[in-house]
Amino acid sequence: MSATAGQAQGERGLAERLGLKPGQVVQEIGWDEDVDDELRDSIEELTGNELLDEESDDVVDVVLLWWRDGDGDLFDALSDAMRALAEGGQIWLLTPKAGREGHVEPSDIGEDAATAGLAQTSSISAAPDWSGTRLVTPKGKR
Repeated sequence: MSATAGQAQGERGLAERLGLKPGQVVQEIGWDEDVDDELRDSIEELTGNELLDEESDDVVDVVLLWWRDGDGDLFDALSDAMRALAEGGQIWLLTPKAGREGHVEPSDIGEDAATAGLAQTSSISAAPDWSGTRLVTPKGKR
């Protein structure tokens, strides 16, 4: 395998860890200079679609929400992100890992997600500096 093919497979693996599939439409909210470009590239590579920005009015399968402590009210951001989601869609909340600037306490995520009517289903290391928390609408509320 060439270095380029290996790199492409590694990048694709980042998006696959998020459970993304080819053809899915992903909206990105909260982009800033500190986001992980390798993760963003892997999502576009796997889905075959460019990430939609937060100004998009399209219905999406997944919202990628980059969030840092100090970005504002997480409950409001989650509520806004839910508006664009297709039925059965999911939000990946990406927050800086513990010990990094902007880290968000897991208890705050759990509390705000529950208040917004979302259930936390999994947490992963999404990138070297970012943790990912998968949030979905509970089946009874869909």
